Amino acid sequence: MTHTAVDVIRAKRDRHELDDDQIDWVVDAYTRGVVADEQMSALAMAVFLNGMTARETARWTQAMIKSGTTLRLDVGRPTVDKHSTGGVGDKITLPLAPLVAACGAAVPQLSGRGLGHTGGTLDKLESVPGWRAALSEAEIEAQLRSVGAVVCAATSGLAPADKKLYALRDVTGTVESIPLIAASIMSKKIAEGADALVLDVKVGSGAFMKTEADARALAAALVGIGVDHGVRTTALLTDMSVPLGRAVGNAVEVAESVEVLRGGGPADVVELTVALAREMLASAGIDRDPAAVLASGEAYEVWARMIRAQGGDPDAPLPVGTHTHVVEASEDGYLTTLDAYAVGVGAWRLGAGRARKEDPVQFGAGILCHAKPGDRVVKGQPVLELRTDTPDAIPVVLAGLADAWSVGAGPPAARPLVLDTIRG
Repeated sequence: MTHTAVDVIRAKRDRHELDDDQIDWVVDAYTRGVVADEQMSALAMAVFLNGMTARETARWTQAMIKSGTTLRLDVGRPTVDKHSTGGVGDKITLPLAPLVAACGAAVPQLSGRGLGHTGGTLDKLESVPGWRAALSEAEIEAQLRSVGAVVCAATSGLAPADKKLYALRDVTGTVESIPLIAASIMSKKIAEGADALVLDVKVGSGAFMKTEADARALAAALVGIGVDHGVRTTALLTDMSVPLGRAVGNAVEVAESVEVLRGGGPADVVELTVALAREMLASAGIDRDPAAVLASGEAYEVWARMIRAQGGDPDAPLPVGTHTHVVEASEDGYLTTLDAYAVGVGAWRLGAGRARKEDPVQFGAGILCHAKPGDRVVKGQPVLELRTDTPDAIPVVLAGLADAWSVGAGPPAARPLVLDTIRG
């Protein structure tokens, strides 16, 4: 059947369900440059406004997978991956990948860079001297065999349609579409070739999904696509109303992750790392207690081998921002709020993040949260510590943080970190 971009745009504009042939054609034609950016922009907006059925979303995902190559991993272990929808202080991949590998699975973690208030795993790891993100498919497979875990950039051949469409959505106001988000995430993850996948779908001010209803809808869509493609898929709904851990940035988050791998670190980072590890190991059919493995130091040894395998020095000093500014409590009491979004934006403005994909980041920039909601504070006690190489940014960041935290007479009600689990 012969299609035209205009016919497909009109069909979705008029709220019709696109058939498989239309979806296959338009994704392939856009990847090849036959469908122009302005035409795909119109179609993306029609999808944004009118949505897609579960069948359409699954087929769109399949078409994006078929636009490139898929990894066929044969590494002698069950393979399981994890994906987070992004948050503030979300460094979980760093301790999680070596932990799950230490338990006997292989973890092919193809990650991305930060944009805006959410950090990127590759930016964090590149703060380790010598570490490199770009690996070939052969290097990925060899490292999975020898180490059990790899965290690197996606190879150029995986889901090229997604890379092209994501950049277009970013500049046309069509990012916040659950079908397009789900297809974007799952096309890359399925193309990685892992046997199982665990998703960390975050909800709250620092997350992409601000409401629990939207987060549940996204989680259900992601799990449904995974199951339809024969990948054992589970999603955890997790809270992102406050920063995860006490470090927000690049090198500061690596340092905190190493603390966790050495048996310490913030309780919430440990809790979520272990919760996700349990799901990953169950999906891989491995019966080990990740909490015990984490406490034993085995996971740190895998971390060190993983860093060395990619040219990094796990023992080298990490970058530190050249200028610091401490924000102190103005009264005695309990920290009652600490807004994740405001802290994430603050770290970004200090240089830890980027406004455009081509912008550099400051590896030593970020914010340390010396107090978290529920902690007792006294007047003059440090609450936040700002680090940057560009001190001119500090006044703007302080203004943005002015209403981001508060102190009250009593502690706030406790909120669970893991809100729910959605299984396929």
